[in-house]
Amino acid sequence: MGRSLARLAYLLLVLGVTSVGVFIWGYAQFVRPGPLPAGTAVIIPRGAGVGDIANVLAAAGVLADPWIFRLAALLGGADRRLRAGEYFFPARISPEEIVKLLQDGKAVVRRLTVAEGLTVGQVVVLLDATKELTGLTGPAPAEGTLLPETYHFSHGDRRDAVIARMARAMDETLGQLWAGRAPGSALTSPGEALILASIVEKETARREERGRVAAVFLNRLRRGMRLQSDPTVAYGLALARGALKRPLSHADLRTPTPYNTYLIDGLPPAAICNPGRAAIEAVLNPAVTDELYFVADGAGGHAFAHTLADHNRNVAKLRNIRRRQRMPAR
Repeated sequence: MGRSLARLAYLLLVLGVTSVGVFIWGYAQFVRPGPLPAGTAVIIPRGAGVGDIANVLAAAGVLADPWIFRLAALLGGADRRLRAGEYFFPARISPEEIVKLLQDGKAVVRRLTVAEGLTVGQVVVLLDATKELTGLTGPAPAEGTLLPETYHFSHGDRRDAVIARMARAMDETLGQLWAGRAPGSALTSPGEALILASIVEKETARREERGRVAAVFLNRLRRGMRLQSDPTVAYGLALARGALKRPLSHADLRTPTPYNTYLIDGLPPAAICNPGRAAIEAVLNPAVTDELYFVADGAGGHAFAHTLADHNRNVAKLRNIRRRQRMPAR
């Protein structure tokens, strides 16, 4: 408060104002509550000078008269330290408080949530739809290399910079989890872990099942069995034909693509989505089990089996459930 008073005193002296009454009036205008009736967010454009900022704030109803703000900011050298961005101005904020807020650069922080299991293409669409971001996303990164997470950003941040943050977050997370992997894994590289984690991510949304689903796939890899994962088939067909908007058919399972794990041995050539941290943890520290099969149980989860005979019985149960669900009510 004392520093602001000294600045305003000097300002009025420079202007030739010697009246104590005028000085007190000027200082009162600087510290008095402003006209804003309710809190509001205002965008301060990049490259805006102190005059432009004062006019923006006056137009938004934050300042009653921009001249005290402009002169005080110029006098104190604050005009060189006012930062662009989106700011939230509380109701009745004073010019003095506005100067401090813009100097501190405490801009509004926004949130962007990238859900587990989205493809890179879907993440790009999400970024393009976020109007507070600017610029282009740039070249699309490889599938599976963006970490699903909630990211904070400010108005005017670049889309390619956000993409780069997502990629760094995945690199760091994958490296950390790979270093803590269980011994004896069938996976030979972080890249293989990422591919399998993407399959686990698409196979189950239940956290408690991920380690078990991962174990089934790892057991099959060790035995040289094909993974036979429906989501990989759907991904391969989508690459060739566009997004599938129907259930997979038996013909689809026989259609060759590099991702059809009913026809290829081992892992597909790349990830099929962006897996979350939990899915990566599941494949690097899977459940301890010798199960080799799983199928939907009709209740949102999966039925697991050690043998093909048990698996076939689980498949028959699922078909009966679906048959009853299709029967008309009496």
